[in-house]
Amino acid sequence: MSARVEFFFDLSSPWTCLAFHNLPGVLDRTGATAIYRPILVGGVFNAVNPAVYAAREQADNRRLQHSWKVLKDWARLAGVPMNFPSEWHPAKSIAAMRFCCALEEDQAALVRFARGAFVSYFDRQENLDDLAVVAAVADAAGLDGTALAAAAGSDAVKARLRTNTDEVIARGGYGSPTIFVDKDDMYFGNDQLPLVEAALKRTLR
Repeated sequence: MSARVEFFFDLSSPWTCLAFHNLPGVLDRTGATAIYRPILVGGVFNAVNPAVYAAREQADNRRLQHSWKVLKDWARLAGVPMNFPSEWHPAKSIAAMRFCCALEEDQAALVRFARGAFVSYFDRQENLDDLAVVAAVADAAGLDGTALAAAAGSDAVKARLRTNTDEVIARGGYGSPTIFVDKDDMYFGNDQLPLVEAALKRTLR
């Protein structure tokens, strides 16, 4: 039986963009399957990782400055366009993540939308906080952007995004992407995908 991967993600994270691109290769090589779970990473930071905000305010933060270089190196290795940061960084991404939650029950549609949204934000440098941009991304993915915008504004979808965010916090997550193998084996970020793959190979039967 295939091991289950849970991929908790926010579209505004460049490292999540890379991990989203690279995870299918891990799944293909291991025969595992994944469930994609939308969260609001700002809610995670507010609850358990406020140091992220302090680091952004330090103009001379060497670790942060170097991370942009490493990000571009990872993007080049993965073949992912990474025109980042843009004028829209950091994005709140609430509208985009509500779209994702509206699609969560249809994982194939969610993946198509997320793929398009990552290109919109990290390649074309479009504003993920703009509802019209997000709806256009949905339309381009073969979805109904107008209908999704209406669904995304519903109380049920708003509650689902809060619930997903609270769940990843409760399970030990501190950012995006947070990845679980078999429920309780947690990993974080694109650079830990080799560890995810190794865990899957250990646990697959």
